[in-house]
Amino acid sequence: MNILFVIDNLEFKYFEFNKLVTSFWLIAGFIKRGYCVDIVTKDKLYLDFNIPMGLTYKTNFVNNDLIKAENYEKTNLNNYDVIFFRPDPPVDNDFINATYVLDYLDKKTLVLNSPQSLRNANEKLFINNFPKIIPQNIVTADDKLIREFLYEKKEIIIKPLNCCFSKGVFYLNDKDKNIHTIIDMATNSGKTMVMVQEFLPDIKQGDKRLVYIDGEIFEECVGKIHGEDDFKFNTHSDEFFKKGEITPEERKIAEYIKPKMEEEGLYIAGLDVINGKVIEINVTSPCFFIKEVNQIFGINFEDKILDKLENLIKRKIN
Repeated sequence: MNILFVIDNLEFKYFEFNKLVTSFWLIAGFIKRGYCVDIVTKDKLYLDFNIPMGLTYKTNFVNNDLIKAENYEKTNLNNYDVIFFRPDPPVDNDFINATYVLDYLDKKTLVLNSPQSLRNANEKLFINNFPKIIPQNIVTADDKLIREFLYEKKEIIIKPLNCCFSKGVFYLNDKDKNIHTIIDMATNSGKTMVMVQEFLPDIKQGDKRLVYIDGEIFEECVGKIHGEDDFKFNTHSDEFFKKGEITPEERKIAEYIKPKMEEEGLYIAGLDVINGKVIEINVTSPCFFIKEVNQIFGINFEDKILDKLENLIKRKIN
């Protein structure tokens, strides 16, 4: 089986076995299982008339390190059985244009996740497809609507729609002395929509990252803890992780979201959950925190993930 990973430019530049990066665990794991794995960045995808192409690099796993070839090859993307499209947000014009190239693939090549759905499934907005399991929210650029929601809920979270790693996320309460300034900054003076969620007090105990693959949520998960100077997790360091326990309520989430996820071709996701409430569904390049799960649970989590991915790929391409 031939596999291609579309990764970020920064990950490409420092292409060593970085245990913080989920893609590298997966690439290394697939190589160990005997598969051929190439890499490319989204800006190196292109169309030759109507043939999707890429300036791709072969990879190998030597002495516990991932290595890549020094020179690229011009490769017809139809030669791959599966393509993992994993650039990080923002889902901007460059991201979207790369997905357009993948639209020209033959149907026999599986793309995880669907490029069409990655254009449509905003990681903040998409949760509103599942109203039973999410916090109340509004999506707007209007100052008055945000204020009304704030005064009703007393505490809110304001999120940009197109960022990752908690960039631009604000906590706001109705007693704050900077309400106007924060709303004005977050909405670009009323020009840019944001998601405004009710504040969930249980965030004080941290949120959990649930790993979702092909209709299943894994039992192993991590709790992400905030530091003393913030209300949310924002530092990828061991001290801010703890063992996560899946509740019976959270186990049912997979069954609830699976039909819509499968309909959209979104087979791989990372769900951020606070006490059973899903606050985000990460579908672009979800981090599975494999290093942290391995340390906390004493397992090789990547093997369980790869088993599930292999079964998914074989089911979809056969």
